Amino acid sequence: MAAASENGRPIGLLIAAMGGEGGGVLRQWLVDAATAHGLAVQSTSIPGVAQRTGATTYYIEMQTLDGSDPAAARPVMSLYPLAGSVDIMVASELLEAARAMQNGFVTPNCTTLIASTHRVYAVAERTAMGDGRFDGTRVLKAARGLAQRAILFDMDAMARQHDSVINAVLLGAIAGTNRLPIPASGFEDAIRDTGRAVEANLAAFRAGFAAVERGDLVALLPDSEFKRPWRADPPMVEQLQHRVRDEFPGPARTVLREGVNRLFDYQSLAYAELYLQRLIPIDRAERDADGHGNLVREVGRHLALWMSYEDVIQVARAKLNPVRQARIRNEVGAKPDEPVRIREYLKPGLDEAAALLPGWIAAPLLALAGKAGLRDRLNIGMTITSTSLWGHFLLRLLASLRPLRGWGYRYHSEQPLIDHWISNIAKAAALDLGLAAEIAACQRLLKGYGETHRHGRGSFDGIMATLVEPALRREMDAEGAAQAIARAREAALADPEGTALQAVLMTEEKTELAAE
Repeated sequence: MAAASENGRPIGLLIAAMGGEGGGVLRQWLVDAATAHGLAVQSTSIPGVAQRTGATTYYIEMQTLDGSDPAAARPVMSLYPLAGSVDIMVASELLEAARAMQNGFVTPNCTTLIASTHRVYAVAERTAMGDGRFDGTRVLKAARGLAQRAILFDMDAMARQHDSVINAVLLGAIAGTNRLPIPASGFEDAIRDTGRAVEANLAAFRAGFAAVERGDLVALLPDSEFKRPWRADPPMVEQLQHRVRDEFPGPARTVLREGVNRLFDYQSLAYAELYLQRLIPIDRAERDADGHGNLVREVGRHLALWMSYEDVIQVARAKLNPVRQARIRNEVGAKPDEPVRIREYLKPGLDEAAALLPGWIAAPLLALAGKAGLRDRLNIGMTITSTSLWGHFLLRLLASLRPLRGWGYRYHSEQPLIDHWISNIAKAAALDLGLAAEIAACQRLLKGYGETHRHGRGSFDGIMATLVEPALRREMDAEGAAQAIARAREAALADPEGTALQAVLMTEEKTELAAE
């Protein structure tokens, strides 16, 4: 059992937890256990600003009292943590661990870092135009370098396995470090005394304690190591999967198989076959350039996303997905016999409606609305309870329009653009594979519908006209053009309004004129 502190000062324990994770209960368990074992203890808390813009933090200090001297003064404790003096840092989510390290609360001289490696994405990550996710592997690397000891594993998954909340697993991990002068039984008594979900919390506590004691810790796996559960491909898709295996290089096959499945589910077998037909010239151009399949893999990934663009049909199908509904039930902790009501918030507009109309109706309708300044003002906010009979019927009706998608205005607008993009990539591959890869990655700008899609499309068209077309005409150096396209694309993803992109494009145009 650990002493109060190696240098006689109180033990400082800082907890960062988000709403709904029981941070306050975790603090109370620690205080109750410390008090029951005769420790002097003090705790304070600072509320977070919002669910994912800052966690609520709890700071606890505790110290063993000298029982041999009744006249000894009680220790003086701090109300807030100081960088370089936190003995145990507890973070309920990976990005909260990063915040703690950034603020200097994790140091190699004294800090044991306990953090769950699961992610709850921050607002900035969710709203980024591109992939805004923070690189979790950087946090893991920093944690192992900055902490005296780092305990990192998916505590949220362990809590769910025991029908508990993450705070119980965190308490078990704290106890397992043996940094506090409190036996495991003392923490268990604190859990029992609260009277809240005692058996589930005890099971989760013991699991967290055992994981730390055994060293049975699995940290964060890179995204590439997450595999989807095995499922058999539909029989009518097997022939296309055989084509992927027989006609395309090894590095691309996994992505292309997923692309085939995605587009078959999105539209039809013929649409999935069109996907492979579009990739044949890319594969041929890469082979001619002595490539090894990396280009066709990346083009296949972006092409599958473009061909499965979002529309009201896809949104309705996603909301009816049984896997999503099961996930929601799991997140709210509903028991099998408990009903759950799911309310969907939608705001369809003219663009979404026109996407399904024939072009001879949709094109003049959108043009007229644009001239009148109504295109972005005809959005209708609505709430649908998808678990009710009427709400389910309405979403099912929208989802059933899938066979009509091929007749719609947006479908016929997207296909020529896709073919032109594929043609540009194939031409670029003959000049430089790096240039071709950068053109392929510009698909990341195209997403969503309505105003979001129009902004992305404008950025995409600007890059194609200003940088890609001159590069294909050999008016720019291929390697320099690839770098310029990458800079322009990242600027567009960082600034949805397009100001940053326009600045980059103007700079590149001036550079081209100066070179001439």
